[in-house]
Amino acid sequence: MAHLTPQEIARYQADGWVVPSFRLPEARVSAMREALDDLVRRNPGVRPEKLVSAHVEGDNGEGVNGSAGFLALARDPGIVELVSGVIGEDVILWGCHVFCKPAGDGYETPWHQDGHYWPIRPLANCTVWVALEDSDTGNGCLRVIPGSHRAKQLHEHLHEDRADLTLQQRMAPGNFDEDEAVDIDLAAGQMSLHDVYMIHGARANTSQRRRTGVALRYMPSTSVFDRSLKPVDGKTGVPVNFAKRPLWLVRGVDRSGQNDFTVGHRA
Repeated sequence: MAHLTPQEIARYQADGWVVPSFRLPEARVSAMREALDDLVRRNPGVRPEKLVSAHVEGDNGEGVNGSAGFLALARDPGIVELVSGVIGEDVILWGCHVFCKPAGDGYETPWHQDGHYWPIRPLANCTVWVALEDSDTGNGCLRVIPGSHRAKQLHEHLHEDRADLTLQQRMAPGNFDEDEAVDIDLAAGQMSLHDVYMIHGARANTSQRRRTGVALRYMPSTSVFDRSLKPVDGKTGVPVNFAKRPLWLVRGVDRSGQNDFTVGHRA
């Protein structure tokens, strides 16, 4: 069974991110790449970096025709076990965003903090970023600013009305030092975990290799997914509908007693 070692938990707490020793078996990675290719075929009018809520099968109400294969990945017991090591035993799955950057013209992901975008109160989340293909400096891997989560502070973001970005909110200048950035190189099947306050981004993919990461989003059930909130309303760069976003309790119980697990689920 997958688990985070004490050393991996300590690194996550200190730096805001960690690459665990656990990785997906080659057969699972191959199957997920087939699911990815099918997902891209299902959504010819959607930029592959913007496949939001890819885990909601069929028309997900957010402009994407999703796939059950990504829900199965997000509910994988090994991955949920890793998440429980940093947010506790009661875990809610609420999101899955596929960032598939095509060779040659994969969009840049500006420096940002995830919490700027999400209606979770109190703000808490662990994102598991699963590499379905090798992700490295050459093809626009995930980049992080270690320790930038510690103050638990959301910094100012500025809107950029550009079509060549995965997200349209960029961290305002002066809030971090890009020279401190660390590139997270991952082989296919590896994954990283990062905190909701972590400052991160990714360069454009100008290489001749596709780069795909699946960002799986988990919150502790002590927090509430507040559907009345509309952070960065209409300015995210992707069409989201948090009012109808389904939640899955993938481990434990709903400690808040306020999360609705019926909204967004088909009968």
